[in-house]
Amino acid sequence: MIYKVELKKLRDTVENVKRNPDEAKRVTKIEGTWNMDEGDGPQFEAEIVFEKGKMNFEMTQPTFLGGSGTRPGPMHYCLFGLVSCYAATFATVAAMEDFPLDGLKVIAENRIDFSKVLGLSNNPPVEGVKITVVIKTNAPESEIRRIEKLARERCPVVFCLTNPIRLETELVVQE
Repeated sequence: MIYKVELKKLRDTVENVKRNPDEAKRVTKIEGTWNMDEGDGPQFEAEIVFEKGKMNFEMTQPTFLGGSGTRPGPMHYCLFGLVSCYAATFATVAAMEDFPLDGLKVIAENRIDFSKVLGLSNNPPVEGVKITVVIKTNAPESEIRRIEKLARERCPVVFCLTNPIRLETELVVQE
């Protein structure tokens, strides 16, 4: 293991996918419920099921959007998904490339214009996202840039944010 990446398992997966490309495909599903109860509890919650367990995620809008502000909001989770995926991709690429990495921190920030959410404009809700990667390494600049480029190209959440993805919605009315 290097940088908390199980290289043997990862390399076994790479070889398995080379033999059978369908092995690289997975489906992720999250089902959540809006809480109709009054009070400071979460407005929305979802049980997230993963390979070796499950966790309950809770969300509440900030107070200026009618929530209690007592839990992370949707954009917190969005940015957490981005920084965690980018960090995991960066660390994995570094491990696979035998890149000397002594520290890694990823920061994401964005500017949000809530006027569209409030029905007051057609301005894009998110003006942009900035990722800052802080690393500790003694590698040469060219190698640092190469690893950064690979991480950006391979990160699934970066792909989601930078490429149009077909979104399908379905409405089911219960009686």
